[in-house]
Amino acid sequence: MRSVDATELAELLKGSDVTLLDVREQWEREIASIPAAKAIPMGEVSNRLGELEPGSTTVVMCHHGNRSAMVARFLEQHGFRDVINLDGGIDGWSEHVDPSVPRY
Repeated sequence: MRSVDATELAELLKGSDVTLLDVREQWEREIASIPAAKAIPMGEVSNRLGELEPGSTTVVMCHHGNRSAMVARFLEQHGFRDVINLDGGIDGWSEHVDPSVPRY
């Protein structure tokens, strides 16, 4: 599993076909989110794998990067070929890319 920081993610989102998967809970997404993200809470990922494309690049994000790392490993174990974890999560995004996104 590869990892990127928020600045690298911003570049990825500009230039390529990437699925950004937000595995935080709904209440967290209501506080802070990235509009391009597909929301599937961590506890629902295994039941909703059909909503994701195993052949595409998938960047997984959460609040700081711990839950997303677990989900990224899970996706790799289920045949996803190009999975990337967002180190620092939405918090890093707010701090380094878009300060208008609230920190919590």
